[in-house]
Amino acid sequence: MRRARPGLVLVIVVALGLRVSAQKPAAPVHSAPLVLTGSIPLPNVKGRIDHCGFDPAGNRLFVSALGNNTVEVINLSAQTVAHSIAVPVPQGVLYAADVKKLFVGSDEGKLYIYDGGSLELITSIDFGDDVDNLRYDAAESRLYVGFGEGKNGAIGMVDAKTNQRLPREYKLGAHPESFQLPDSYSRIYVNVPDLHEIASVERLNGETKDWLLRQRGNFPMALDERHGRLFVATRQPARLLVLETDTGRVVATLPVVQDSDDLFYDEERNRVYASGGEGFISVFQQDSLGRYHLLAKVPSALGARTSGYFGKGKKGFDRYYVAVPARADHRAEVLIYTVQH
Repeated sequence: MRRARPGLVLVIVVALGLRVSAQKPAAPVHSAPLVLTGSIPLPNVKGRIDHCGFDPAGNRLFVSALGNNTVEVINLSAQTVAHSIAVPVPQGVLYAADVKKLFVGSDEGKLYIYDGGSLELITSIDFGDDVDNLRYDAAESRLYVGFGEGKNGAIGMVDAKTNQRLPREYKLGAHPESFQLPDSYSRIYVNVPDLHEIASVERLNGETKDWLLRQRGNFPMALDERHGRLFVATRQPARLLVLETDTGRVVATLPVVQDSDDLFYDEERNRVYASGGEGFISVFQQDSLGRYHLLAKVPSALGARTSGYFGKGKKGFDRYYVAVPARADHRAEVLIYTVQH
């Protein structure tokens, strides 16, 4: 048998390698779904930070600095704090563009209503205890208010045009945390963590179905209305639950960032974003209605439990905002992430 010359073997091996490469191209490298592109200092803010609101026309971000007893009004164009509103223990904050009003819920039990332009106080409504998450039905100019402790926990309503509290409310038997209002049908989905339940409430007649959870600490919630999926993050253990909106059946369970307090669904990309005090943002990709996977674990900061995602900005770029409380070695700030396709 004749032995092949070394040079000829090398040529054959290289040629075969090139052929294999041509048949099997390298897998594409995907960029991170969230890229940190800036930060906005909150120089005078101390203590815990709660939820955020957004004014798209004015390009303003509202941050409830609960431990500071202020709502910080951020000019996103200038990336600076433009105004600070003194509010006792603010929690939920919502800007209603059609009536140009800012609504702020206080842990002391009041809902404060401000003029959206001057930011002057218009009036306040006493709900008794712990006004927390707020949601808005623009079709009816109606604000939905989560409030109350213990058996007095409920969802109340306010006419956003007249600033009058409406007589009807939905009793829940414990304090409501995050809740969602579908646009295409008349239900409310409410996290009731003290009862380890999600309440599915029919808005027309108040009929309620309670979905008991095996996990504990169900605080944040998001909704994929188009596909009929509800997302809930729990803390004990730290899990993302995906439920059917019509039955409450859990179709997927995945590990999520610890100490999560805000959760958002990105309809354009079929993604879920969860911020948590562990110091990360969990980003999940929806593969199908029953399959999801962790796309990325994006670093943020310790204690950064709350965040805001409001869809595309004026220039066509999505922004995701994460509120970072002050620590001994770090100032309070809002981190700005650009959402990548």
